[in-house]
Amino acid sequence: MSDTPLLGIGSRVKHPAFGAGVVIRLRAVAYEICFMQYGIKEVGKNYQNLEVIEHIPPRESVSFSEAEKSLIRILRTWSDITEEIPLGDRWQDGKLIIQSADAAIKSKEIPIETFFHKIVMVRDRLRVMEQRINASKNLSDEEKVNLQQYITRIYGSLTTFNVLFKYKEDSFVGEKSN
Repeated sequence: MSDTPLLGIGSRVKHPAFGAGVVIRLRAVAYEICFMQYGIKEVGKNYQNLEVIEHIPPRESVSFSEAEKSLIRILRTWSDITEEIPLGDRWQDGKLIIQSADAAIKSKEIPIETFFHKIVMVRDRLRVMEQRINASKNLSDEEKVNLQQYITRIYGSLTTFNVLFKYKEDSFVGEKSN
């Protein structure tokens, strides 16, 4: 990104760890970027691995309401999207069997595709919830951060199901230890 001119508010970018995002504020040495999955993060202007998807030149001053309108437009465009996520090949045409230790209780069989679809729906709805939290006018920044931490912990609780995903980048990711 060293050859890329300064980004303005509304520029769309892709970060290798945080995914797709939009520049919402310029600081002296960093951009504030709202990432669809991870909320608002600061990224240094000299960060080399930030891919620019759509460059918008910076203006001398942008009002908060202009930035907010841009962010709302972007969130509306991308929210409630249900992705087509492939199930790992080894699970195709498989079934999930739920069996009680009590022999009197009949076991339950569910096609693995049905179970997988429900897991993907949970993930998609968590992402939409996170987007709505980030866009909320009624929550303070501290409340947003606290709620985002809960969502991150929920993702961490769901990592058991990562074995079902065909591609690693579709997996659930919880808190990372540094």
